[in-house]
Amino acid sequence: MTAPPRILAIAGSDSSGGAGIQADIKTVTMLGGYAMTAITAVTAQNTRGVQAVEVLPARFVAAQIDSCLSDIGADAVKIGMLGSAEIAHAVADTLEGIGLPIVFDPVMVATSGSVLADAATIAAFERLMRLATLTTPNVAELAALGRPEAMLARGSACLAKGGDAEGPEVEDRLLRPGHEDIVWSSPRIETRHTHGTGCTLSSAIATLLGKGLPLEEAIEGARQFVRSALAAAPGFGEGHGPMGHHAVR
Repeated sequence: MTAPPRILAIAGSDSSGGAGIQADIKTVTMLGGYAMTAITAVTAQNTRGVQAVEVLPARFVAAQIDSCLSDIGADAVKIGMLGSAEIAHAVADTLEGIGLPIVFDPVMVATSGSVLADAATIAAFERLMRLATLTTPNVAELAALGRPEAMLARGSACLAKGGDAEGPEVEDRLLRPGHEDIVWSSPRIETRHTHGTGCTLSSAIATLLGKGLPLEEAIEGARQFVRSALAAAPGFGEGHGPMGHHAVR
């Protein structure tokens, strides 16, 4: 049997299971990968919002990463919610020169609207964006990071996501220095069950990169996975409900 790609997800825990580390594990597993985790924070949250957050010490986050990489190893890394500037720098220190595909989802605000990154943490994102193979900001995150021109100036690829923009079509645009933009456009799936879409997309891209797919094919496959999971949402919760990772085949 061919060994599954080893994917290390560095992110926060979502107690309700729809986003964060829980969405990462489900996504990696359903796409045939082996999921490992370095948890940055634990949250009390549900489909209505985030009720509490406890951020872990940066040295402990780094220890989790070292434990995974020094023994099992990895084929790709996904970075999500970080929780503090200290954690962001610790992650950058640990991954510097690792030589693996890194997908960075610069999480700032949860789907429910809860703020998950302060100004100092966002400023610390700079190091990670330069390390990343791909950064995946949504509309608001892209604006906070300086818009497309600033992303290109950093010298790494950026997938500008359009899921939270207005309109009947969802447009995602791949921006890379020295390349023409590549645009994917699909009809919007009208649903309130969108909790964890960004986590799921970035984990799916990382898993497919870990399998050896080129970046464009990894993005295409990840978009299809997210759309299938949106269509299969089980309808849980009173707010922004979780997607149906379990039903994607």
